[in-house]
Amino acid sequence: MAKAEKSRLQKILASSGIASRRKAEEMISAGRVTINGRPAKLGDSAVPGKDRIAVDGEPIAFSEEKVYLALHKPRGFVTTMSDEKDRRCVAMLVEDLGRRVYPVGRLDKDSEGLLLMTNDGEFANLVAHPKKHIAKTYRVTVRPAVTEDQLARIATGILIDGKMTAPAKVRVLEQQQGRVVLEIVLYEGRNREIRKMCEALGLEVARLKRIAVGPVRLSMLPQGKYRELTKEEIRGLLAEAKKEGGRKKNDRDPSHAGQGTGKRTFADSGRRR
Repeated sequence: MAKAEKSRLQKILASSGIASRRKAEEMISAGRVTINGRPAKLGDSAVPGKDRIAVDGEPIAFSEEKVYLALHKPRGFVTTMSDEKDRRCVAMLVEDLGRRVYPVGRLDKDSEGLLLMTNDGEFANLVAHPKKHIAKTYRVTVRPAVTEDQLARIATGILIDGKMTAPAKVRVLEQQQGRVVLEIVLYEGRNREIRKMCEALGLEVARLKRIAVGPVRLSMLPQGKYRELTKEEIRGLLAEAKKEGGRKKNDRDPSHAGQGTGKRTFADSGRRR
């Protein structure tokens, strides 16, 4: 960002790692942001590095190095940096990092697995935006059993809260008496979508684990630990987010590349447009 150019205040706050653009707008509206000592308002612009911008009286820094993390969130942690109910937050898992980062998107308290974190607001906004349709892959254990019809309905869409879910990909990984492990790939980010889909089908979710976001895999990262994303992973996420019109009809899901297991697969015939 060029120091000589004015930018919208919410964009500056996002680029500085303060919050996403939407959250930044809420902070501005709440009177928490000032420019050169005066309260800011929505629509204001400023010159980063020249104008004095503060949040809750604390000046923001513009030179902080950008950080991009993959965190293995355990069950029982909420995806927030603080919690008014005193619940365990993901912020506790990155305290030793020594710099402020925040989650990219959400993963509910009872779920576990891959959660991206960063201090780059522009990156977070691009990757987490619901219109970008970045693939998110989950390993889901359900009870008691799954029928062909239930699998087909997950793949084609289910009516939840008055709206159909987008087509998904689903395949059976393991099947035992009273227990089935599925791999489900979603391309939208509705709240607790998999749990609501399974509930609508009469299935109990025993365990839900996110194992990939776009090209970023959880792999063997231990619970409660984090690692830095590689440059290739960052480029891959941005490339997927910037695809025109989201995922194209004949694109292959990177999480399924090279797989030839012969296990049952129900894939959507194309993204809903």
